Amino acid sequence: MTGFDSNTRASAARLPSRSLAARLGITSVSRAELRRRYTQSGSRFVEIMGADVHYVDEGSGDIIVMIHGFASSLHTWDRVADELKRDHRVIRLDLPPFGVTGPLRSSAGKIETMNLPTYRRFIDTFMQALGISRATFVGNSLGGLISWDYAVRHRDAVERLVLIDSAGFPMKLPIYIGLFNSALVRVSSPRWLPEAIIKSAVRNVYGDPRKIDAVTLRRYVEFFHGEGTRAAIGKMVPTLDFKEVDTNVLKTLDVPALVLWGAKDRWIPPAHAAEFASRIPGAKSVMYPGLGHIPMEEAPEQVMADLRAFLGTRATPLLADEDSNRAAV
Repeated sequence: MTGFDSNTRASAARLPSRSLAARLGITSVSRAELRRRYTQSGSRFVEIMGADVHYVDEGSGDIIVMIHGFASSLHTWDRVADELKRDHRVIRLDLPPFGVTGPLRSSAGKIETMNLPTYRRFIDTFMQALGISRATFVGNSLGGLISWDYAVRHRDAVERLVLIDSAGFPMKLPIYIGLFNSALVRVSSPRWLPEAIIKSAVRNVYGDPRKIDAVTLRRYVEFFHGEGTRAAIGKMVPTLDFKEVDTNVLKTLDVPALVLWGAKDRWIPPAHAAEFASRIPGAKSVMYPGLGHIPMEEAPEQVMADLRAFLGTRATPLLADEDSNRAAV
């Protein structure tokens, strides 16, 4: 852990300064620039529904597909994926309109609205394009909803299911997302959205905001300021009505399931963990005291301990004996 922290501080010291226009969100970061800065050694691209979809494919063995949440990216899984790829083939992707991928566009170049039916078509096409017929799904937040919905629709294609602070049950949208229900925000945000607001939102998803480093904050800001992303979010948010989602179908799932949750989640109520665990037959649940909405990013060593037990993955020296703060539910 020490080496990682030291490297993070060193990288932060080398962060280039942003212009005033960039900090205010008056300008956007081009897709080419995001690709240059944020692709990884295992990065690949596949054309789906009018977009070059960024994904990382590493390791070998049983397949694990990891799906991030709203306004996040595949980078949120970095530390966990580094461990899982020792024993599994791990595939992570940037959901549209986020990360390096950015918005889906029609043949006329119009930004597509990312509602649940569109995400269903997208993830089905992605799985088909990669030739994946069966996999374990690990999803966080919006990615959790996409994961369990896929399991319901493709019952023989999901080997195991891990939901981390998953969406699905009726809830009030977090203030930073709900802002986009305002017509004024939707119109103005593509032209002006200060990075201070984005940083505040990122800090809000951590149980302990002091854990966030400058490199991580910069990544979130630049992805949110990515070309076309804010306009796409403005079209997407008004469709996020979880009252229309049928969670009763979870009772019909026949798949080993694990529900992980941060007790200090300010975006999706921790009480929803029990709702998922009670509906999915045989599901196990773990609550993490002190952690927020993205525990796998905030405290990967704690989440890995439970993933190892659930997936049958061997322990490694880096992450061994660092699970003392977990509380089983």
